[in-house]
Amino acid sequence: MAQQKKELSNGFISFNPLKMETNEQILKGEQYYELMNKRRSIRNFSSKQIPDGLLEKVIQTASTAPSGAHKQPWMFCVVKSPDLKKKIRAAAEKEEYENYNGRMSEEWKKDLEKFDTNWEKPFLEIAPALIIVFKKTYDLIDGDKQKNYYVNESVGLACGFLLSAIHHAGLVSLTHTPSPLNFLSKILKRPVNEKPFLLIPVGYPENDCKVPLLKRKELNEIMFEY
Repeated sequence: MAQQKKELSNGFISFNPLKMETNEQILKGEQYYELMNKRRSIRNFSSKQIPDGLLEKVIQTASTAPSGAHKQPWMFCVVKSPDLKKKIRAAAEKEEYENYNGRMSEEWKKDLEKFDTNWEKPFLEIAPALIIVFKKTYDLIDGDKQKNYYVNESVGLACGFLLSAIHHAGLVSLTHTPSPLNFLSKILKRPVNEKPFLLIPVGYPENDCKVPLLKRKELNEIMFEY
């Protein structure tokens, strides 16, 4: 008891790990892999609405990701407004048109052919919600700048958690990265310490949705054991 009080006084609490038998651990590992192996990036969305409260839980899950010095340097902006989605689509397509007609190398465009994609992005209006993830390069506390650490790594981890939670909830998504992304800050009027990191349409696939026939790398291609 004395030790527990000492821990609490020092700002620490006891950690309660998940307890499983070996067989259960292996089974859960297999089940989670099978679940996530079904995740695909979707470009053909239905306009079906997302149940109230679901995106909030998905984003709360994303916020459990580790971050440098526990600064949690992220902001998740959920856009459902048709007017804002229309503005975002117009601005994104303007940048994408420039990408496909000059900025991208021929090699890059060749690599994208298997996705049958182009500068037009109707899913930005059709999907019932857009989650725009912003990274906080620093925090502003009463007008004072406070440094954040490993911002890109931290926000990238949170986005991974977010995509997993979206899929786990029976929704689909797309990691969309029109470049440059600065138009999102202007349209959503975000503060100067936030920079757009990722644009994620979220919702349900349209009926008879098709995705490219892709093959993920085998385990021996991505893992080396010492």
